[in-house]
Amino acid sequence: MGKRLFIAEKPSVAREFASVLGVSGRNGDGFLESDDTIVTWCVGHLITMSYPDKYDAKLKRWSLETLPFLPSSFLYEPIESSRKQYDIIAGLLNRPDVDTIYVCTDSGREGEYIYRLVEQEAHVTGKKRLRVWIDSQTEEEIRRGIAEAKDLSAYDNLSASAYLRAQEDYLMGINFSRVLTLRYGPAVAAFLRQDRAVISVGRVMTCVLGMVVSREREIRSFVKTPFYRVIAAAGKDGAGCEAEWRVQEQSRYAGTPHLYKENGFTKREDAEELIRLLQAPQEGDLPGEAGTVPTLTVESVEKKKEKKNPPLLFNLAELQNTCSRRFKISPDQTLQIVQELYERKLVTYPRTDARVLSTAVAKEIDKNIRGLKNYGPMADFADDVLARGSYKGIAKTRYVNDKQITDHYAIIPTGQGFGALKGLSRLQADVYDVIARRFLSIFFDAAEYSKVGYVFTRPSDAAHTERFYASFKALVKEGYLAVAGRTEAPKDEDGETEMTGKAPEWKKGEKVPAESFTVKEGETSPPKRYNSGSLILAMENAGQLIEDEELREQIKGSGIGTSATRAEILKKLVSNGYLALNAKTQIITPTLLGEMIRDVVYVSMRQMLNPELTASWEKGLSYVQEGTVTPEEYRQKLDAFVRRRTDSVKTGSAPSALRPQFEAVKAFYPQAVGGKTGRSSGRNYRKKTDVSS
Repeated sequence: MGKRLFIAEKPSVAREFASVLGVSGRNGDGFLESDDTIVTWCVGHLITMSYPDKYDAKLKRWSLETLPFLPSSFLYEPIESSRKQYDIIAGLLNRPDVDTIYVCTDSGREGEYIYRLVEQEAHVTGKKRLRVWIDSQTEEEIRRGIAEAKDLSAYDNLSASAYLRAQEDYLMGINFSRVLTLRYGPAVAAFLRQDRAVISVGRVMTCVLGMVVSREREIRSFVKTPFYRVIAAAGKDGAGCEAEWRVQEQSRYAGTPHLYKENGFTKREDAEELIRLLQAPQEGDLPGEAGTVPTLTVESVEKKKEKKNPPLLFNLAELQNTCSRRFKISPDQTLQIVQELYERKLVTYPRTDARVLSTAVAKEIDKNIRGLKNYGPMADFADDVLARGSYKGIAKTRYVNDKQITDHYAIIPTGQGFGALKGLSRLQADVYDVIARRFLSIFFDAAEYSKVGYVFTRPSDAAHTERFYASFKALVKEGYLAVAGRTEAPKDEDGETEMTGKAPEWKKGEKVPAESFTVKEGETSPPKRYNSGSLILAMENAGQLIEDEELREQIKGSGIGTSATRAEILKKLVSNGYLALNAKTQIITPTLLGEMIRDVVYVSMRQMLNPELTASWEKGLSYVQEGTVTPEEYRQKLDAFVRRRTDSVKTGSAPSALRPQFEAVKAFYPQAVGGKTGRSSGRNYRKKTDVSS
């Protein structure tokens, strides 16, 4: 009987498998072995795509004559820094006594690609190959994954999409970066007074660069508009509220050009005029020390209860956004932390786009909850959920939906691994706590608010009536917020103020004194800059930026990039010097170089800035994974696109035409030219730009 060989993606994961499998035999160089089992590991990627000069030495020199570069088949080679481990795995894969291979790399497209490349380059034949697909690294889940392992061929479509994704990045990176650098690089370098400028382009990162530059230019072109609101202090001796004037049909200002939206004026004089009209004595006003006190008549009172349900669970993008906002850390840092929590068995697989659970997981979710009884901050909440049995009906709620899950369900605590808690950093512990609280929240009731709305009237003259509005919102039942905390409370979108005291008890028809009418000046605000978290969410929801309704619906849920790649793409844009990331605030802004690259792409291959194109490529890969598009069909489309775009750049706009645009942008970066503009000096000239995401 032959031996079983288990291949994990990292040494730490391999150790978990070895422990579960009871492999306590000899410690080999790069593997563990017992009588019937061998466990080995990759160290991330071991194989890479070869650079063009491996196909033909002439391609080492960048030249327009050699573009587009579209090989009929691709060459691969071991990464030199990890060649030793590749050689070890290749030897184990081909050992005569190994008859069954268990593929235990991460359960996703990238993990599949890592193993398939190793097998391909090692020329493995005649072995039984099984795929272990798990959602966490607990002993129970590892045993289940091994017992239910499917033949590797069941994942051939996933493998095909992984190969095509890499080939797409490779072909676009090499062809577009080379052709743009050759055509426009000298103009960029001359403007920046540098020896050389390399223009790095990628199907996802160039689109993201365009999003950030567009937002920055919206902010620059924004012109603040002042506006003036009229506020009435309704009630007596501070025991009332502020009520805001809004124009209605009966108002003397309805349909006039004096208005700013429905609740203000474009000129202070008009707001002050309204106040003078409202302060004029009227029948029903109350006596006061200095004459009469104007009154407002309560036209209507609306009382209602509002419920806010717990939010959906975390996927990676939502977690990255939350951590950016709360802890001021980058998406890359969040991914590193949650990956560490995963490897310590504390949470489930992090690289997921789903925010719901599967039906199968929902049936046994009490195990995760029971485990949290061992986590001090959540112990009482877990006890409460178990005592009430609120988890039993979770499968019938919006938090469970098999149709919204592709590879993995949402990120949740495993309910295990608590021995590792003491070794966590403060930040790691905080991220775990956020995940645990979001998870337990879904088993609690909705938060309930009491809402009271008042509409007041007062004539402005004999023919017109003005209306003032006030609304209050008070939390009357914490529900899930007791677990999640007030930071997870939904934000008000209707101008309401949350009261901590008792709301005034006025009745319809009642006269309420208006102690004062005042003008409150405000001004319109420019769009907000992206922070690292909101940019990740914008990438995930890029379909919202697409005007074509049919295509927008078609790519819904795919966005640009994937949960596994978005943080790395952002990191690469910062590393290339195209974007700047403020470490303290996580605010993202473009650099001068980044804006110039965006303008080069805009005049040469504008489609690369369009989320519609980028997201449609990602959707195409999902079709390959589903088996509805063949790899051959996808490759034909890809080659045609790369050829068309590359050829168009060769004959496109003259580089000199960009000079006026560069000059216009330079005004916003007075210290940049001749200094630090980003990494455009051409170091690692080939390797840095030939392959981009």
